[in-house]
Parts: sequence; structure tokens; C-alpha cells
Amino acid sequence: MVAGTSSGVGKTTVATGLMAALRDWGLSVGSAKVGPDFIDPGYHALATGRPSRNLDAWMCGTEVIASLAGRASAGADVLVVEGVMGLFDGSGDPAGPAASTAHVAGLLDAPVVLVVDASAVGASVAAMVHGFATFDPAVAVAGVILNRVGSDSHESLLRQAIEPTGILVLGALRRSPDYAWRDRHLGLVPVVEQPDEVRRSVGALAAAVARDCDLDAVLALARSAPSATAADPPEARSRGNRIVAVAGGSAFSFTYPDNLELLAQAGAELVAFDPLTDPRLPEGATGLYAGGGFPEIFAAGLAANRPLLADVRDKVDAGLVTWGECGGLLWLARSLDGHALAGALPADARMTDRLTLGYRRARVRTPSPLGPAGTELRGHEFHYSALDPPGDDLDWSGRAGHGRFGFARPTCWRRMCTSTWARRPGWPNDSSPPARTRTRRRGADGCRRRRPPPRPPR
Repeated sequence: MVAGTSSGVGKTTVATGLMAALRDWGLSVGSAKVGPDFIDPGYHALATGRPSRNLDAWMCGTEVIASLAGRASAGADVLVVEGVMGLFDGSGDPAGPAASTAHVAGLLDAPVVLVVDASAVGASVAAMVHGFATFDPAVAVAGVILNRVGSDSHESLLRQAIEPTGILVLGALRRSPDYAWRDRHLGLVPVVEQPDEVRRSVGALAAAVARDCDLDAVLALARSAPSATAADPPEARSRGNRIVAVAGGSAFSFTYPDNLELLAQAGAELVAFDPLTDPRLPEGATGLYAGGGFPEIFAAGLAANRPLLADVRDKVDAGLVTWGECGGLLWLARSLDGHALAGALPADARMTDRLTLGYRRARVRTPSPLGPAGTELRGHEFHYSALDPPGDDLDWSGRAGHGRFGFARPTCWRRMCTSTWARRPGWPNDSSPPARTRTRRRGADGCRRRRPPPRPPR
């Protein structure tokens, strides 16, 4: 478990670097991310060559965390899990699981490697490390990786200060622009928007980690974790074959792999399409999955694709089973920041300077693809957008208060929070009516790619 003293200390840098360096050693590396984050797992997947999983104890439930970790580590020599925020930061829900990095590390009996931002600290680093290591005796802080170290003499000072704590210093990474990834208002810029740049950066990072960290000691820590056998995660029952169109491309990259796999288990053929470029939904689609992303960055391009927007609006109005969340909800709205979009729901969206953040409990007031009125779910909000009107088909509550939001009807489910279905694998069973069977080669995300249109004759 790669943890941090807080957000912004370099957990993703260190975790991704460890994954890439261990893969370069010839190991098969599994990866996972504590919490609901979509962006960091994209960096993990690039480093490992396999999907990363989310281990969110609040949304999924503590009882399935070991199973999800088992899926993430299936066939791997080592599993590297990146934590969320600071080691002890979690859901903040007094009535629910903490869902912190420390909590999930305990559920997995995983030793913790603490990442410390050393850019502006000297001997005081010892107090920081000692505090984190002793705050909760149930959490095994077994090693430290120092990030953003200034020089050899700075590293020597830090190591000498930490030595009396008995915590092993596993490495010291220097400051470098080679792996200072670009940020945006919701965190790092997704890999899908800059794959070549990130690939080069991850290569440089892997070399730095192999040079400046003791990978043998890291592997020894991983092997010190007690062995465990986890049951397979709950699966969806097959309900026959149908085609579900999955929004992707640069604008929509926030989708939980477990959700797509549950749809596939239920019999769906997942066909990816790009709302920026494809002129219509995939042929034969009887369902639409529009997850999160950054439609606000690509609003002009999305608005320019009028043929697709008209196709989506007409088919949703005609009863296409639709799942839209967060960014997907904005795309389905009438407009976003003045750009006319699909108009598949009676609302207009705009970006604001106010962050909406937190876990949500919700109860559906209207029958929907999730089930009858009264169906309960858990989700997470993290956005700077507002919808007018916000909808009133869900009653929600969280630390921020309570209220209503979302749009639901028997064939549609659209709201601002994102959800993983690992807690409720039965949800995909009613996602769409049966359709004809097809078999096609799938991409790494489990989705088939639609064929490009034929080239015009010269």
C-alpha cells in the first residue's frame, strides 16, 4: 500500500513509478486505487499493461474489498495499491466505513509505504514519520519513500533524521520536471488525452525509481504480507445478449472497469464510441452508458457533432435504456456553458468555481433501470458543475446536507454522482432488452471498437 501524508505529496508518482519499474524487472504487476478516483488508475494501467481497480470500502462495502483486490492481483506477481489523500483521511461518515487508506490496508493486511514530500523539510521529517507510524498501532507503516529531494546532502540529512524511528527508508526521488504531470481542476490530466507524453514520462520515472529506490526491499515488504484467499466478487447473472454503447475517447474516460465487466457478465456486448467524432451510436445499440469525464474541456467539439447528438436525443426519447452520470449527464443535457448538446434531458449545465465533493447516500423516488422506487444506492460527487434544474428523482444525503437531484424514468438513469456496481452486481441485469449476438475483438477496456468509415476513393 503506497500512502501519503496528504494529497499532493506524490503518491501517484511513486506508485506508478514502482509499478513501471517492477514491470521492467520482468514481473507481472497488478494495481489498484483506494477510493473513487478515475484518473490515477489510468496512469497505473499505462505502467502495468492491465486494468487498475478501485477499492472503495464506502461505496462497495468492506465485505468485497478483498475480492476486488484478488481480481486486481489475478495472475500477477505483486499488487501495488495507491492510497487516497492522507493515510488516515477517509469518508468522514460517522455511520459508515472510514474507507481511508489505513482502513483498506487493514482489510488487506497490507504493509504501508509512506510517501513524504521532502521538498521543504529537514530533520523535522522524523517527527512526521514517527507520528504517522505510531498514530494507529493497527496500521503497519513499514517503510518511507522520500519524494522531491533536493540533493545528495539533503537526502543524507533526511535519512539520518529518520533512522532513530526504526522506519526503513526505501528510496529518495529527486525533483524532476520529467515526471511532473500536468494538473487540472479535478486532478491530473487523464492519460487518454496525452498518452505519448505520459508514456515517455512513465519510462523516465521507472528508470528513476529503479535507480533511487530499493526494489528488493519493496518486494520483501510485499512478500511479508500474510497470504490470503479471497472469493470471487459477486457476478451479474446472464440475461441474454444485447449491445450497449459506451461513450469513450478524450472527453469521457471516467468508467469503472468493474461496471463494464458486470455488464458483460449480464450478456452485454460493449461497443465503444467517441462522442467527439462518431456520427451516430453503434448499430443495434439497445443501451447507452455515458460515464464521467471532461466534457467542459471539449464542449465545442461535442456540440459540433450535431448528427450524433440528434441520434442520441431521438433514441433516448424513443426509449433507449440510458445510464448517464456526472460528465455523461452534462453531455445529455440541453446545453453546457452555452454550447447546445444532446437535449435528452430538460436541463442546462454550466461550470462554476464551487467544488462539490463527497459521498452520497441516495434513494430513488421513481422506477428506473436500477429498480423500483425506493431502491437505495451509494455514490460519490466530485465536480465544479451545476445543472438547472438539478432534477428531483433521488433523495440524497451526505456530510454536506441533503436534498434532491437526478433524473429517472423506467428506461433512464442520470445524475451527478458516480457509482460502482460491485456492491450491487444485479443492477446490470435490467440495463437493456435482449438483442442479437455478436462476437468481435475487444480493446483493453473490454469494449469493441466500431469500424472506421471506409476511405473515399482517390
